[in-house]
Amino acid sequence: MKIKEILATALLAVTVQMLPAVNMSAQKYEGIVDKTVALVGNNVVLLSQVESAAIYMQGMGYVSDRNLRCEALENIMVTKLFYTQAVLDSLAVNPDMVNAMLEQKVDDVLTKLGGEKATEAFFQKPLHVLREEWRSEILEQSLAGEMRRTIAGKVMDVTPKEVERFYRRTPKDSLPILPAQYKFSEITIYPNVEKAELAVRERLLEFRQRVMDGEKFSLLATFYSEDPGSAMHGGELGMSSKSSFWPEFSDAAMSLKPGQVSPIVKTPNGYHLIQLIDREGDMFNARHILLRPRYTAEDRDSAFIRLDSIRNAILMDSITFEQAAKKFSQDPLTRTNGGLVPDVETGAPFIDIDKLKKEEYNVLKDMQPGEISRPIESTDNESRAGMAAGNTAYKIIRLDEIREAHTPTFNQDFDILLNMATNQKAEEAVEAFIKDKMNTIYIVIDPLFQKCDFQRDGWVK
Repeated sequence: MKIKEILATALLAVTVQMLPAVNMSAQKYEGIVDKTVALVGNNVVLLSQVESAAIYMQGMGYVSDRNLRCEALENIMVTKLFYTQAVLDSLAVNPDMVNAMLEQKVDDVLTKLGGEKATEAFFQKPLHVLREEWRSEILEQSLAGEMRRTIAGKVMDVTPKEVERFYRRTPKDSLPILPAQYKFSEITIYPNVEKAELAVRERLLEFRQRVMDGEKFSLLATFYSEDPGSAMHGGELGMSSKSSFWPEFSDAAMSLKPGQVSPIVKTPNGYHLIQLIDREGDMFNARHILLRPRYTAEDRDSAFIRLDSIRNAILMDSITFEQAAKKFSQDPLTRTNGGLVPDVETGAPFIDIDKLKKEEYNVLKDMQPGEISRPIESTDNESRAGMAAGNTAYKIIRLDEIREAHTPTFNQDFDILLNMATNQKAEEAVEAFIKDKMNTIYIVIDPLFQKCDFQRDGWVK
């Protein structure tokens, strides 16, 4: 990242004596404009770069017991080491990837800080200047990252003997405690949604008319919205990137004028009314009222009767669980796998206990492998932006296997230990590269930062 403008007005505070302090807001660079604070080979590190990086870390909620500016400087210098070698080795990165990363960073910062105006005030720079700085930074970091991956990729495959040696030498209290994991299968039936959806639409049309007649949208959202996170704020979501929401939701919100209320919008979270508050580029702040279809006891009883019938057929060996799942389950995610429920993040067949839905855990905790539960009411996995859980679903669950919480063992958790040993070997290669470059590349650090408690020794010659 090469900052082209002087940041005198944006510099927060620090003197040489105050550098070890942690609280950024209590520090000042008294009387200092921009200057070079480090030289790594032919690459200059400006004070403004360090300050901007530290401000970014603070703005994104990063917390450390070390000085943020010292950490920022060391991170930049490490990046310069990898970047220098990447240029020498003629490495390249995809420009489209750089652009995508830039847009993601802009979205993240704007969302975190509350929009373009708030971001410009925080960094004391116009957004177009920040974008150019961040683009240069991302390009440099991407090349540095490619160099880091190249170094790690040169590490030879870890052999079983090396994994065993890693396991023997690693103190057992240093190994992670693996949480209890469950492997289970389910057969899912959804209720008939037409009647419930009609009731939701009629209710939202009523709310919309009440707003048109003068009632406050925020008051209705507080009392009736089924999104608890925003309901307590009158339905307000805060200035966020449109990519934070389902496309249907964002498209509807972005088409409104401030104060205008949308027609009913359907997303996997449910049904919404949206009132636009403000819009800045691809960011918007809006209120919404979320309602989800509610099903009757008759819907539930009908689904339970059908699931009980399927369960009995499985218990009588008339059909296997896998065959029944493929034939009767209405959840496409699990149906094709014979009902096996994967971890939605990793695709693994075992799911950590803390990732289980409450309804699933309440059933599984009292079951033995091979048992099939009575029908339960739960949800599927359709959700986004934390607004709500998935859609109502009725299920029977078969517990397939339990892995109790434990420290990894060589025989049972070889794959996990292999991954840990491989990562350690790669990290050792990366650190060896850094140490080598620190000793061979010309590095000078300004006295302003020479008293920093850097993570690595050897920066200050």
